[in-house]
Amino acid sequence: MPQRIIDLSISIDADVPSDPPMARPKVAYLHHGQTFDRLLPFFPGLTPDRLPDGAAWAIEKVELTTHNGTHLDAPWHFHPTMNHALVPGGERAATIDEIPLEWCFKPGVKLDFRHLPDGAVATAADVEAELARIGHILQPLDIVLVNTAAGGRFGTDGYLDAGCGMGREATLWLTSRGVRVVGTDAWSWDAPFAATAKRFAETGDAALIWEGHKAGREIGYCHLEKLHNLELLPAIGFTVACFPVKIRGASAGWTRAVAILDA
Repeated sequence: MPQRIIDLSISIDADVPSDPPMARPKVAYLHHGQTFDRLLPFFPGLTPDRLPDGAAWAIEKVELTTHNGTHLDAPWHFHPTMNHALVPGGERAATIDEIPLEWCFKPGVKLDFRHLPDGAVATAADVEAELARIGHILQPLDIVLVNTAAGGRFGTDGYLDAGCGMGREATLWLTSRGVRVVGTDAWSWDAPFAATAKRFAETGDAALIWEGHKAGREIGYCHLEKLHNLELLPAIGFTVACFPVKIRGASAGWTRAVAILDA
């Protein structure tokens, strides 16, 4: 059957404000005329004029964290232990190279939360209401993607503070039903730091900080951050593929996430 693939990933781009300034990627582009010195040691006696158009190769030198670009966070990113709700005393949190690949290729469900204001914290009731609206009964290992207002502001200076976040209650509502991979088009699964910092200053409650992430201490799960093009997806009827780069012992892996739809 013919299929259509929608790219859900952003590019690694040093010029786009997709991360705080101190965390942005750095990319040095070396073009074909700049790399002859790298080719010569393999072929002593070679001169540039003997190559077609005098061109060697193009390469890039990249400085990244595992959380630049579209990526899949492992439970190790959230907390050193996980599954306290499932195993007495919990267990060591899984790193990205330990995530079952079966989690990363499953039916997708899109929750449209674009109507929630920037900085809002989505609740379990919000999730239930949206599932009822789209007429979907959540299945174990469904990949749940959250379309927020941040998606439309990607590439602008307001991106980091845009969109709603998913709170502890909403996250545990999903994971307690067998969901193990979720995602958002916002910078973080949680509400933007600016909004959380305001709530923390008002209440002094540190449990508000990274509450959605920290829900992974109770039930281990993964989430995709900085997704793109979620507004192009239907609510259901597609498959998500989001295999992370396998980095030993890492808290996340860069991911070319895509949605696969029957054409």
